[in-house]
Amino acid sequence: MSATTHGNTPYYYVPGLSRHPAMAAFGLFFVILGAGQWINGVEWGKWSLAFGLAWWLVVLYQWFRDAVAESEGGLYSRKIDISYRWAMSWFIFSEVMFFGAFFTALWWARAHSVPALGNPENSLIWPNFQAIWPSVQAGATASPAGIVEPFQTVGPFWLPTINTALLLTSGLTLTIAHHALQNGNRAKTIAFMWITVLLGATFLLVQGYEYYHAYTDLNLKLSSGIFGSTFFMLTGFHGFHVFVGTLMLIVITLRLHKGHFTKDRHFGFEAAAWYWHFVDVVWLFLYVLVYWM
Repeated sequence: MSATTHGNTPYYYVPGLSRHPAMAAFGLFFVILGAGQWINGVEWGKWSLAFGLAWWLVVLYQWFRDAVAESEGGLYSRKIDISYRWAMSWFIFSEVMFFGAFFTALWWARAHSVPALGNPENSLIWPNFQAIWPSVQAGATASPAGIVEPFQTVGPFWLPTINTALLLTSGLTLTIAHHALQNGNRAKTIAFMWITVLLGATFLLVQGYEYYHAYTDLNLKLSSGIFGSTFFMLTGFHGFHVFVGTLMLIVITLRLHKGHFTKDRHFGFEAAAWYWHFVDVVWLFLYVLVYWM
């Protein structure tokens, strides 16, 4: 949302017919088709996936460009602002459910699945199986069936703790930028937005190194049983959300450079900030439940 308001702003702007939904669906079709074929060993699948992603990203760029032009053109009234706020709220709620599903999978595996596999009945099948979560006891990671290689878990020190400090600091710098925007200090807003972007990018670099360390030094992989699956699904999807959030912050910062947003009307900024703070909160749960417990 822009800050621009004009005397001819409609009560509730309804855009005309648009090609963007159909074009986005066209690109997503090739994404799904290519991904499905690539997973099943079909060579052209990766090219279909790449084409679909490139097409989809171009459509998103054009779609958001048109929305920004409408906003800066004074077409968005307070009613549109409220609609955007509800839309972003429901989107974040869907993300809460998304991560909730993976956290529930982690809890179910630890509290139910692993203990059930260690009951007396299963001990006849796997006499050497230890019903212990790998992070609880070092070395309790070998598979009695020989299908999971021994591995080491990732503790909280020091890379995850460094990343926690990075994200918490980024939440602080983003809040400072928001208050600066509300006070009409654009230069300070831009400076602290770029600091936030730098912190987010640094988080991704540290996590990339953590993954390299896990694969090469700890032998912890996506195939390392239920622990490896939940670890990489939770941290990987969170990392992807940090990546998306960083892109959002970059776009908002570039718009600030162009003079978009004022201290009274800047929901585009607020939406990105909501998303970033959500990513911060998810990481705190992940930091405690995955790395400490």
